[in-house]
Amino acid sequence: MKKAVILVAFLFVGAFLLLAATSMRPFGEPAFADMDDYFIANTQVEVAANNAVTAVVFDYRGFDTLGEATVLFAAVVSVLALFRKLREDET
Repeated sequence: MKKAVILVAFLFVGAFLLLAATSMRPFGEPAFADMDDYFIANTQVEVAANNAVTAVVFDYRGFDTLGEATVLFAAVVSVLALFRKLREDET
């Protein structure tokens, strides 16, 4: 029974990987060319920024960037708290 479950899981994962590999775009073909063109054409007018990458990160996706910074801050604080606890236990 255990070998059958492993075989089914292996076949499922293999089929998923094969499907994913066959549905990939050709190398170098952009996924969202229309969106790229929109940002390049309208960044100066909408955001008044010369750098389109900075405008996307901080203006168009500002809440997403804030969330990523919050997660990074929480991870750093957690690691520092863990090391502080370990140092207190040693003394």
